[in-house]
Amino acid sequence: MNRSRDLLARLVGFDTTSRESNLQLIEFVRDYLAEHGVPCALIFNVERSKANLFATLGPDDRPGIVLSGHTDVVPVDGQAWTVPPFALSEREGKLYGRGTADMKGYIACVLAAVPALLAAPLRMPVHIALSYDEEVGCLGVRSLLAELEQRLHKPLLCIIGEPTELKPVLGHKGKLAMRCDVHGAACHSAYAPQGVNAIEYAAELIGELGRIGSRLRAQQDTRFDPPFSTVQTGVISGGKALNIVPADCRFDFEVRALPAQDPRQVAEQLERYAQQEVLPRMRAVSADSAIRFSELSAYPGLATDAHGQAAQLIAQFCGSSDFTTVAFGTEGGLFDAIGIPTVVCGPGSMDQGHKPDEFVSLEQLQGCDAMLGRITQALRR
Repeated sequence: MNRSRDLLARLVGFDTTSRESNLQLIEFVRDYLAEHGVPCALIFNVERSKANLFATLGPDDRPGIVLSGHTDVVPVDGQAWTVPPFALSEREGKLYGRGTADMKGYIACVLAAVPALLAAPLRMPVHIALSYDEEVGCLGVRSLLAELEQRLHKPLLCIIGEPTELKPVLGHKGKLAMRCDVHGAACHSAYAPQGVNAIEYAAELIGELGRIGSRLRAQQDTRFDPPFSTVQTGVISGGKALNIVPADCRFDFEVRALPAQDPRQVAEQLERYAQQEVLPRMRAVSADSAIRFSELSAYPGLATDAHGQAAQLIAQFCGSSDFTTVAFGTEGGLFDAIGIPTVVCGPGSMDQGHKPDEFVSLEQLQGCDAMLGRITQALRR
């Protein structure tokens, strides 16, 4: 527990907000592993301002288990913190700081388990995988997975330590984030019919998006809350002044889809409606009118087989086969897509994630240490 808490203090001290570099944290972990004789590979982004880390403990000639976590955190801007967000504070059995729950608490426990894993010794490898830019669309892990996919021996299981109160999670929804740019034609508002009001046509598209969302309610999976795929418009901007017909409007929307559904079908339906129903009316007034869609981010859902080997392993490690699902997304679907069965299980609760005074309880941290101890014992030669 003391080792996990001390490591968490170091990790929280690095401001790894997604807009910042994570290299100081990655270099700290690299040096920590090197002190224990564990080499690691760093996989940099194009600008070399961020990096993933991948390390292997134990034999590397057979399948093993991946312990995966993301190093970036969400911003603290505009949040009313009562403690310093990038310094660990302890109060009444809780450890406060940005990322304590989501998800540096898990990473700290994994690093704390390294000496015991090395001393075991292990009959199969344990891989440590740390990624960047998960909070802005699961971006960094993709280059790590591209290299992992080429390995001769794929892991038997990936455990992503997002905060689930240490309950094994086998499923979550996928996500697609899209942007729509509507370009019309400006004119004086006194002659509004001579212009093409981009805001009003964008509103038509948003209305159609709502109707598509309503139809999605027909297909339900009661394992999830809500039990259907959802659509929502989160950002909209447009217009210069009230007496000018606006030429441009932009809105961003997202789809949170059940694992069995393809969220891109929603975007395709909306684009067909735009091209067939809306754009012809716009171009009847101005031939330069346009509606453009662009993808902002996407990741697949997760639906791990409750009867498969991965589920059996995590039940053994957690001491529970009471599998559940979560509403938030993870990198799990990306691991699963390259043939690595994945489970989400980590300390803390997402009820505290992304909020001011984020915390993880000492009890949850201790529980994660115990889970990793069971993994160590189960993999001992």
